[in-house]
Amino acid sequence: MRTLPLKRSDHYPAERGPAPDRARTPASSVQPRQSQRRSGEPGLFDRIREAIRTHHYSPRTERAYVGWARRFIGFHNGRHPAKMGKVEVARFLSSLAVKDKVSASTQNQALAALIFLYSEVLGRDIGWLDDVIRAKAPKKLPVVLTREEVQALMDQLDQPH
Repeated sequence: MRTLPLKRSDHYPAERGPAPDRARTPASSVQPRQSQRRSGEPGLFDRIREAIRTHHYSPRTERAYVGWARRFIGFHNGRHPAKMGKVEVARFLSSLAVKDKVSASTQNQALAALIFLYSEVLGRDIGWLDDVIRAKAPKKLPVVLTREEVQALMDQLDQPH
């Protein structure tokens, strides 16, 4: 039978610093989330979440799309997507294939997230992306050999077969 640790130090090793004491943190010292603006309008990531929820996408899709938006912004050193366009999207997607060596499906997910960001959140059409270096999809091997392929294989075997 597994027992649960009783000491806080088991959860927070000494090298990570002292355990946070959330019960004693005054509300005035809590920093607002980065996406909240002084004007009261929602930040970019909140707008993405709102648009995704409006379209009734799944929570996992929401997390993935917000994650791709974060990576895209980070790739371009914190520039806001509204100040970027087709060239920057193509550069990011090509980097995923070349530098990060992601699979084709991962690159497609990033593309879908960025198209959603630009079309649904920012209200901009980035058009068709011709300049993107695409990740290679794996070649699919046939499950069943044709009659001709079986005969060619059998002809290569020593007699009797």
